[in-house]
Amino acid sequence: MLGAAVVSALLVLSTPLMADSTATVDLTPQLQSAGLDIDNLRAVEVGGIVILRGRAVDAAAAQRAGTIAEQLGYTRVANLIQVAEIPDDARIQRIAERKLALQRSLDDCNLHVASTRGVATIVGKVHSELQKDVALDIVRNIDGVRSVRTDFRD
Repeated sequence: MLGAAVVSALLVLSTPLMADSTATVDLTPQLQSAGLDIDNLRAVEVGGIVILRGRAVDAAAAQRAGTIAEQLGYTRVANLIQVAEIPDDARIQRIAERKLALQRSLDDCNLHVASTRGVATIVGKVHSELQKDVALDIVRNIDGVRSVRTDFRD
């Protein structure tokens, strides 16, 4: 009987501690203020472990994020930041313009594509919202494209 009472008391006392250990703390603003070049950076602390997610163009940037988390006082860091190759902007431009030229619904459009570090910009004349959507969809789905900007003229 005494043993069951002790176990019950321990469970009751440990319940608040367990509840606090699953609370999450968003550390993203602190890491973003460090000027890291990481897309979609997300940093959360769960149970004393900092989990880093995002996409970097070089391993050094990903490693710096882990170092900054350690400098904030966290000893356990799970660095899940993906390191992506630097996009080949010339290849993105060639593929995008070829795919746009082959799309029949864009035959009477005059579109050009530029790319800088995987950010593609479509410039040109279109005649409808549907043509804008088609062009955006084509360029978004090219390997290496991180985001798409547009400068369409009607």
